[in-house]
Amino acid sequence: MEDNSLQGKDERPNPPKNPLPEISLRPFELSDADDFMVWATDDRVTRFGSWDTYNSREEAVTYLKEYVMPHPWYKAICLKNRPIGAICVQPGTGCDRCRGEIGYALASKYWGQGIATVAVRIVISSIFSEWADLERVEALVDVENPGSHRVLEKAGFIKEGVLRKYYIQKGKTRDMVMYSFLSTDPKPV
Repeated sequence: MEDNSLQGKDERPNPPKNPLPEISLRPFELSDADDFMVWATDDRVTRFGSWDTYNSREEAVTYLKEYVMPHPWYKAICLKNRPIGAICVQPGTGCDRCRGEIGYALASKYWGQGIATVAVRIVISSIFSEWADLERVEALVDVENPGSHRVLEKAGFIKEGVLRKYYIQKGKTRDMVMYSFLSTDPKPV
C-alpha cells in the first residue's frame, strides 16, 4: 500500500513551535458522512465551490455514493485518519487526457495552517506516475479567493493568468485565475 502522508516539517534553524501534524489522503467511505457534513454545511467553505452547501446528511450520503466513491481520484484529507476536507483531480478525456483539474475543500477551522498545501503536494508527488497520459494539473481559482491562491503558489503551481468572466458560480459570472503544475516541473518537497 502506498503511503500518501507527509509530515509537515520545517527545515529552518528555528522552526515554528507548532509544526504541521501528519496529513494523509485516503478514499472516502460512507462512514465519513458526518465528518463530510462539517465542511459541506459551512457557507464559508462552499462559497467558492461549484457545489452548494449541503442541508441534510441524506444529501451528503447520496453525493458520497453517487459521485465521490466512483470518482477516479477523489480523496479525504485526513488528520489521524479522520476527514477534515477533500481533494480531487478530474481527469481530462480524449484530446484533453494530458491534463486534469485539481480541486479541494477544507473545514474552516483548519484554514491557514498549511494543511491544504501539504495535501496538494501529496497529490502532485504521485498523480503523474498514476496517470500515464497526464502532463498538466491545473486549477481554476476565483480571483476573490486569496487563501486558495496561496495554497497553490506554496505547492509550486504557476499562475498563468486571469480568465475574465470565465465561470458562472452560484448564479454570478466570475473571473478565474488559472494555475498549473506540469509533470516536468520540480516536484514539491
